[in-house]
Amino acid sequence: MSRVQLALRVSDLEGSIAFYSKLFGTEPAKRREGYANFAITEPPLKLVLFEGEAGQETRLDHLGVQVSSTDEVTAGTERLKEAGLATFEENDTSCCYALQDKVWVHGPGAEPWEVYVVKDDADTLGKSAAVTSSGDACCGNDEPPVDSSRPQGVAATGCACGA
Repeated sequence: MSRVQLALRVSDLEGSIAFYSKLFGTEPAKRREGYANFAITEPPLKLVLFEGEAGQETRLDHLGVQVSSTDEVTAGTERLKEAGLATFEENDTSCCYALQDKVWVHGPGAEPWEVYVVKDDADTLGKSAAVTSSGDACCGNDEPPVDSSRPQGVAATGCACGA
């Protein structure tokens, strides 16, 4: 099963968890310090919440498509490359309390999209290698340097999480 992922950075994690639990009629599938995700069946959605700065409005962190296997990530990678999009691949990366394989692309407005599979649970928040050009990293607040050899907006450290 594939489903779209929406990752938001929220200033009030507990309040957001309460709101989205009511909105979608379900509790988070995973909760950790500064992090929660919902595996919503209907509509098929992975909603990821990251604790942001107090007082800031909720904002988009990144988007994604969760797939069922590494083979689907590989097929997605090939399709994106054939379509002429710049991709950045990560395999066996620990990110957001999960071991993942993923590929990144950026939309025309520099919005980061990942196609990913969760391979296993992890005990740490972790970091993967892709962040937005503004330095926002869903699993950390450090501002990593942008590597000019990577697609626009992809830096050397950070995270974009789906687990």
